[in-house]
Amino acid sequence: MAAPSSTAQHRVAVAGEGPHRIAVAGASGRMGQMLVEAIRASGDCQLAGALDVASSPAIGNDAAAFLGHASGVAVSADVRAGLANAQVLIDFTRPEGTLAHLKVCRELGVKAVIGTTGFSDAQKAEIADAARDIAIMMAPNMSVGVNVTLKLLELAGKALATGYDIEIIEAHHRHKVDAPSGTALKMGEVIARAQGRELKDCAVYAREGITGERDPSTIGFASIRGGDIVGDHTVLFAGAGERIEITHKSASRSTYAEGSLRAVRFLADKKKGLFDMFDVLGLK
Repeated sequence: MAAPSSTAQHRVAVAGEGPHRIAVAGASGRMGQMLVEAIRASGDCQLAGALDVASSPAIGNDAAAFLGHASGVAVSADVRAGLANAQVLIDFTRPEGTLAHLKVCRELGVKAVIGTTGFSDAQKAEIADAARDIAIMMAPNMSVGVNVTLKLLELAGKALATGYDIEIIEAHHRHKVDAPSGTALKMGEVIARAQGRELKDCAVYAREGITGERDPSTIGFASIRGGDIVGDHTVLFAGAGERIEITHKSASRSTYAEGSLRAVRFLADKKKGLFDMFDVLGLK
């Protein structure tokens, strides 16, 4: 298929105008392959591009070769070429890579679903600026279950604002490079805002040695890394005489992939703006 000749041709079509044409960043990684598989299994999505770093051994290979299937889409390190036929990019890579991809998306009018975590405040501001020109759905966790959990935490945060110590414990596989996880941070943000606070003013990320008595106004974090844990998150509200634990455990990255495709469908009629999974799921 020839590359579209204008920016307008890149823009996502509304429902009913054919399959959603999706490019996947980090296509040969664990999450990338899960996305490729989910796109192939869907009835309304089509793989239109596959990106990876130039050093990846998958460069030049068919993006669906690991499934024993020929998609007709080769994995490429050329971002512009990889986005040439896409309407939306799904990106679960790293902050610097995502921002580089997003710059090209903005130029071409390609929408973006961002599941990357570990962004600084300045990088988040860059994404918000890009959303002035293209539609972006960004969430630290695309799982429907996690986002329902976040809504429950919002309720719990309001009801348990006093008299309860709040601790967030998360566990992930040994390969995860950032801590706490983006999902854990989002949980903390949701709780803090439900209580009229900002997480940056009350978060405690490490404890060691003689720490003194716990400050009841803080939200604590603990991170565990090991094995192949996909993602476990528990929020503990510890009061006098009772404890409330709200837990979500992921057994497969397929939940993230399916949530990403829901986000793609949500963006189909959006021209610009920054959205999250609460928008996608109608939880606001």
